[in-house]
Amino acid sequence: MSSPKTHSRARGKTAQGSSLRLADPYLERERGRYEHPLPSRDWVLEVLQKEGVPVEPQHLFELLDIHQEEEHAFMRRLNAMERDGQIMLNRRGALCVVEKLGLIRGRVQGHPDGFGFVIPEDGGGDLFLGPWEMSKVFHGDRVMARETGTDRRGRREGAIVEVLERAHARVVGRLLEEHGVCYLVPEDRRLTHDILVPSDARMSARGGQVVVAEIIEQPDRHVKPVGRVVEVLGDYADPGMEVEIALRKHELPHVFPPAADALAKKLPTGVRKADWKGREDLRQLPLVTIDGETAKDFDDAVYVEKEGRGYRLYVAIADVSHYVSHGDALDIEARSRGNSVYFPRRVIPMLPEELSNGLCSLNPQVDRLCLACEMAIGPRGDIKDYRFYPAVMHSQARLTYTEVAAIIADPGGEGARGALVPHLLNLNELFRKLVAARERRGAIDFESMETRMEFDAKGKITAIHPVQRNDAHRLIEECMLAANVCASDFLQSHDHPALYRVHEGPTPEKLQSLQEFLREFGLHLSGGDSPHAKDYAKLLDQIRGRPDYPLLQTVLLRSLRQATYSPKNVGHFGLAYEAYTHFTSPIRRYPDLLVHRAIKAVLAGATYVPGDWATLGQHCSETERRADDATRDVEAWLKAYYMRDRIGERFVGTISGVTGFGAFVALDEVYVEGLVHISELGNDYYHFDAARHQLSGERTGQRFRLGDRIEVKLARADLETTRLDFVPADKQRNA
Repeated sequence: MSSPKTHSRARGKTAQGSSLRLADPYLERERGRYEHPLPSRDWVLEVLQKEGVPVEPQHLFELLDIHQEEEHAFMRRLNAMERDGQIMLNRRGALCVVEKLGLIRGRVQGHPDGFGFVIPEDGGGDLFLGPWEMSKVFHGDRVMARETGTDRRGRREGAIVEVLERAHARVVGRLLEEHGVCYLVPEDRRLTHDILVPSDARMSARGGQVVVAEIIEQPDRHVKPVGRVVEVLGDYADPGMEVEIALRKHELPHVFPPAADALAKKLPTGVRKADWKGREDLRQLPLVTIDGETAKDFDDAVYVEKEGRGYRLYVAIADVSHYVSHGDALDIEARSRGNSVYFPRRVIPMLPEELSNGLCSLNPQVDRLCLACEMAIGPRGDIKDYRFYPAVMHSQARLTYTEVAAIIADPGGEGARGALVPHLLNLNELFRKLVAARERRGAIDFESMETRMEFDAKGKITAIHPVQRNDAHRLIEECMLAANVCASDFLQSHDHPALYRVHEGPTPEKLQSLQEFLREFGLHLSGGDSPHAKDYAKLLDQIRGRPDYPLLQTVLLRSLRQATYSPKNVGHFGLAYEAYTHFTSPIRRYPDLLVHRAIKAVLAGATYVPGDWATLGQHCSETERRADDATRDVEAWLKAYYMRDRIGERFVGTISGVTGFGAFVALDEVYVEGLVHISELGNDYYHFDAARHQLSGERTGQRFRLGDRIEVKLARADLETTRLDFVPADKQRNA
């Protein structure tokens, strides 16, 4: 928005202007914020609405008595209002209130096939964008759109009116060259534009290489986007390239800023005498860490002792908040990252290694600062009492899940750890009580399959193995759940704001679809319109052992919503807790660090104010999803590379997903997933039934349903799309 022409002399005050400006109901608020207060955004909107027609900027200046020396600052405010979608300029350059225009503010969600949607910020229904409208924008852009009608499928259609905010300043992709024209094909398939790269803007990149381009011209209805190569990553199949691409595609921060790096290097290498102040000494307790074989950052240590018929459980968590202060360079970067990201063979830590693997990590045989949660637990596994306090600890051993499971199974075996064995047996005994309490509570216990990849010297997969969860995994999980519940109760009982880990039950629509699906199997989920976790757990127990159990469990799991972070406590449906937080992993999760600071504030009789808790919750939920998306991309690429030499081989698998365009199949033993496209299912018209999770042939009546067993043949392994394409192994039966 350009500034209106100004007078050669200061604008004179008008009676109307003075009275309008002084009538701003938010004037005192503005005076409290600024030395020279301007009319508030709310008042600007109200004045524009009262005018009833689009207003020339010059006229608005006169209405609100904006002095010449204030014009620049006031224009910045109007520009910000335009960026936020509150106002906009029409073709004649007059200011309009967006709400009056019936426009919809939202984010563009692109689709690899060239179309997209506007996802409204107010939660309303999506607007469909055809390829022509998508030519003006990138996936992720924030826009103003107008509803233009409905398409032949009954979807609301939209047209882009204005782009409020561009989502992409840089894009990673492959540089290609055809007929002398050089262009970049983005790795993110939702960015459907090819980005032109002038010959003098390609650095030293060769055709086919992976590069990062800075967007120097954004797309609009008349021109394609134009980019300039700013980083050459290398060839597509170079070792580790899949991670480098994912980092840039998902805009994951992966280099610590100099200020954060410098601050980390200034920290001590161990606990100092000054750090002891106000802390209890737990160094004599035989606390141990129990983690996976490859773990390097140890957040938590545990110890249990018998106490009459009950138990006393100590959960000691790394005191990251002692070293990372609110608002310092380390905190700002940790907040930006939100969490550590765990790729196969590489970790992008939330904190520099000096802290994550060193000073904060509860490494064995060294003193470490911790925040302890000490719990008194009854003989039935119920938490009777607890307390939080800062302490100093000394881990007696770094144990692995495999090692602990072996000791529990055979306490006198070769792997036994001498004096630690009785403590581990106490821990196992308490674990059994906690599991019994979980079952009484009615928490849902879904069975899941995790895998571990083996790599060669070049960083490519040589084998994929299933990872079996043993009792040691569950033992630590139950101890952490207990500490997390105490943390939420502690903050709630002291009326201190916090980020809760919330998990809501099924939506009415998903619940209806689930009940319809279960009826086909003669099953029913109890609980009516508001089932509880106990109803899910009861049904899972009922069907456990059935041959179709994996199918039924998958459908039950997909009926639930995704867990998020929020200051509004709505409980955790899956765990059957009325309140739940994340407290036990502050090295790798920012919400846990916030909870630590809040607990310490309560202990000190103060209140921790990190900013807007709701905004922080949304941000941490988004960074968690970003990390999940990035790791999925990397694993998909590695698996496609692994399978590309097995074209034509036959495999047996299970249908793991059904869509309108085909069925996804998860292979036995190989542990990869691919698509059987609907066109490969046979010479028939196949119809998708979302409620029944199946595709059924119109003529043959043949069904392909979630959970069905199927033999397939690998037809294609595409590294660029990371897609595996299967065909039924015996297509004759589908003819």
